[in-house]
Amino acid sequence: MDSSEKFSSSKEVIAFLAESFPSCFSIEGEAKPLKIGIFQELAEALKEESRLSKTTLRAALRHYTSSWRYLYSVKEGVARVDLQGNEGDLVEKEHADHALLQLKESKQKASERRKQANNKQKFAKAPVTNKKNGDKPAKLNGTSTGKPKPTKVIPQKLTAEQLISGTEVTVKVGKAPMPAVITEVGKDGVQVQLQSGMQIRVTEDKLRLAKAKRS
Repeated sequence: MDSSEKFSSSKEVIAFLAESFPSCFSIEGEAKPLKIGIFQELAEALKEESRLSKTTLRAALRHYTSSWRYLYSVKEGVARVDLQGNEGDLVEKEHADHALLQLKESKQKASERRKQANNKQKFAKAPVTNKKNGDKPAKLNGTSTGKPKPTKVIPQKLTAEQLISGTEVTVKVGKAPMPAVITEVGKDGVQVQLQSGMQIRVTEDKLRLAKAKRS
């Protein structure tokens, strides 16, 4: 960090305090209860520090003293320290009880946040369900789910036994097949009669067995 650049976070300020006052502040290991009124001492000691404002200092001190590591250290009968690490007043029962309560509340909030995060993660991984199909996963590509698609029936070609007069067939005339009845089978083709009464002669490959005649 440039010597003229202001501290931008409580983490940076705490690291600076631990470096400047190692007998009072620490960033790892066991913490020490701070002297009551330590903020005034800090503000006076660091008044020439251009990188640090009182607002930033107060926020960093609040962050430090609300950490689990620090709250663990505030126990009845333990000596508080000043900036040089000199021991002073002992932690009173009232303050120790308050620190213990803060610790319990902080742990409870952290546990609730973890549960919420886990629930969100589970929800994100859960398959999307289709209301109409109950618990069946719904497809996400826009296609419907539930009823299986009907199997496409391929029209049957006529066998030699079926290629006789009177057999109901479909004949492909244009784009769509039309129902018809075989009226005559000859060497030059098969003559069929459409439902309209029209008779036409077609080749055998144009004919398919009508559905009613399929086995």
